[in-house]
Amino acid sequence: MSKRTVSVWTLVSLIIGSTIGSGIFALPQNIGSVASPGAMLTGWAIAGVGMLSIAFVFQILAVRKPHLDSGVYSYVRAGLGDFIGFTSGMGYWLGSVMAQVGYATLFFNTLGYYFPAFSNRWVLALSVSAMSWLIFYGLTRGLRQAAVMNAVTTVAKLLPILAFIVLVAFLGFSWDRFTMDFWGSHIPFTDQLKGIMLYTVWVFIGIEGASVYSKQARVRSDVGKATIIGFLSVLGLLVAVSTLSYGVLSQEELAALPDNSMGAVLEQVVGPWGGALISIGLCLSVLGAYVSWQMLCAEPIVLMALDGLLPRSMGSHNSNGSPVRAQLLSTLAIQFFVVVFFLSSASYNAMVQLATIMYLLPYIFSSIYLVLLTIRGKGLTHPHAGTRFDDSGPEVPRRDNRRHLIVGLIGSVYSLWLIYAADPVYVLLGALAVVPGLVPYIWTRRKHGDTLFNAFEKVVVAVVLVAAVIAVVGLVNGSLVLE
Repeated sequence: MSKRTVSVWTLVSLIIGSTIGSGIFALPQNIGSVASPGAMLTGWAIAGVGMLSIAFVFQILAVRKPHLDSGVYSYVRAGLGDFIGFTSGMGYWLGSVMAQVGYATLFFNTLGYYFPAFSNRWVLALSVSAMSWLIFYGLTRGLRQAAVMNAVTTVAKLLPILAFIVLVAFLGFSWDRFTMDFWGSHIPFTDQLKGIMLYTVWVFIGIEGASVYSKQARVRSDVGKATIIGFLSVLGLLVAVSTLSYGVLSQEELAALPDNSMGAVLEQVVGPWGGALISIGLCLSVLGAYVSWQMLCAEPIVLMALDGLLPRSMGSHNSNGSPVRAQLLSTLAIQFFVVVFFLSSASYNAMVQLATIMYLLPYIFSSIYLVLLTIRGKGLTHPHAGTRFDDSGPEVPRRDNRRHLIVGLIGSVYSLWLIYAADPVYVLLGALAVVPGLVPYIWTRRKHGDTLFNAFEKVVVAVVLVAAVIAVVGLVNGSLVLE
């Protein structure tokens, strides 16, 4: 994809295509397993404000720091230094890799309903692997073709979702059923909210997709516009699907549904053809999201290589303009996690929660950077003062600066609370997943004669290593399990 060729509506398509993946089709069961209708609506209100603040964080940073055009990780690097930027980029990359396994698993589980051979776990693992390598081959032919495929599947997959909303709203929704045990008296309300939070983040992953491709945007301001348009579109669909589902089945019935729970809900309303319609939409959705995220997988690796945090060869492109080495590394990582997840018999929900933890890293650090900009006018460290990673940018009026501070604080508090609400198992495993990336990072720093870590970074490294050791011990003695 050449520079400065992507329009605002292509960016919106990338956001919707990346965000509306497998999550929305599993949403009725995911939320029904942890929350009552009242907690669900409260959770969406919190997630709406929180994720909108995250979307605004990236929009504001895109305007305040137009020279930082390496996507979400570049903001973190500029504000918090090389290592935190690298960790953020690695987290985003690992989250994308793990999401790929989750997407493909749900895709073949859905096919397994109609073709029982895919219900076998080993057939499923081989199928996920084969699809990953097939997509890799397609991506080596060039990003433009993949972007066109994403745009087509984005339109195609929205039709079954819109059909679900219309059919359930007019034919199957019962107000009495929706209000029955509205607040879920059998589970503490705070526990319900904590349980729902990571699922609401998961279905919003991709909202920052326009920032990842900010370097290719035709007009810089289009990045912010696309982010907000994409967010509001996705939020409307997610709230509609989850709310309407509680009007068809009780919370206990929703919790017992299979992964393709949207299809099961519509089947209750209109019969088997409804489930088949949603299954087709799910398969189209996952294919589109799979292509989008395998493109996005390569971007952090390429950008960090070009910026000197990884070996520069990882950023090379082939004759078709495809970052083939970064895509190869991403596909190998996908293959590795296929083996890990399937050997451990991890569920789709386990993959979702672990991937979400990894995505939270750039969300947290980008929000903190915006807070630092509004208070100090600069980030914590400036290892590249005078380069495009410094804190230069247009002057911001005082009134706008106060508004930006509020947005940054909301984004920071919301992101940190999500870590608190998460199962500690996934936080520890997330730390373990980041550790292997230290090897190429340290090698590259030594090769360039750069200081490995400053005092602040040493503290962060120590925390990560301690958490990783705890994770390893837990995996060995069986106290940490992917369920």
